[in-house]
Amino acid sequence: MQSSNHDSAFSVRLADADASGTETGPSSTGRSFAMRRRNRHGRGLRGELVLPTHPGYRTRSDRFDDLVLDSAQRLHDIWGKTLDGVRFAVDEIPPDLEQLVAQAAPPPMGAYTPATDGEGPVITLYRRVVEQGCGSLDELQDLVHDVVVEHTAEMLGVAPETLDPVYRRRY
Repeated sequence: MQSSNHDSAFSVRLADADASGTETGPSSTGRSFAMRRRNRHGRGLRGELVLPTHPGYRTRSDRFDDLVLDSAQRLHDIWGKTLDGVRFAVDEIPPDLEQLVAQAAPPPMGAYTPATDGEGPVITLYRRVVEQGCGSLDELQDLVHDVVVEHTAEMLGVAPETLDPVYRRRY
């Protein structure tokens, strides 16, 4: 599974540094941002705020990725080799959301991109749109599965009800 918010390396550079490593930008104080922010009293950096054994350790994005992966695995268990090579991706919002809002059109919950020469087909779910469409975690799980089934059925050219027997029957 690919997730656009986890696969890309994100870094912030607050000020330029010269060859000696000292900052030369407007907020230059001789110490790095992390040193100024997290080590104010010389006691070292803070530890983790939430331990990995606690439920709050995983972000909403991580939990959403797991829901998509579970749904894709369920379909793969049912259909087997038919779904080999299909990639499932998660994006935050659709790429043209501003235009859709301006036209008062409902935003899509997912998208299907056909296979190209070097890449297999991609089914993308838009996390924020799907999360806005439901109220509880159980509804979210059902909605994620339904969106995955709908776009997989579009890819295969079959009805969603034939792809998964419990499609839209859990509400």
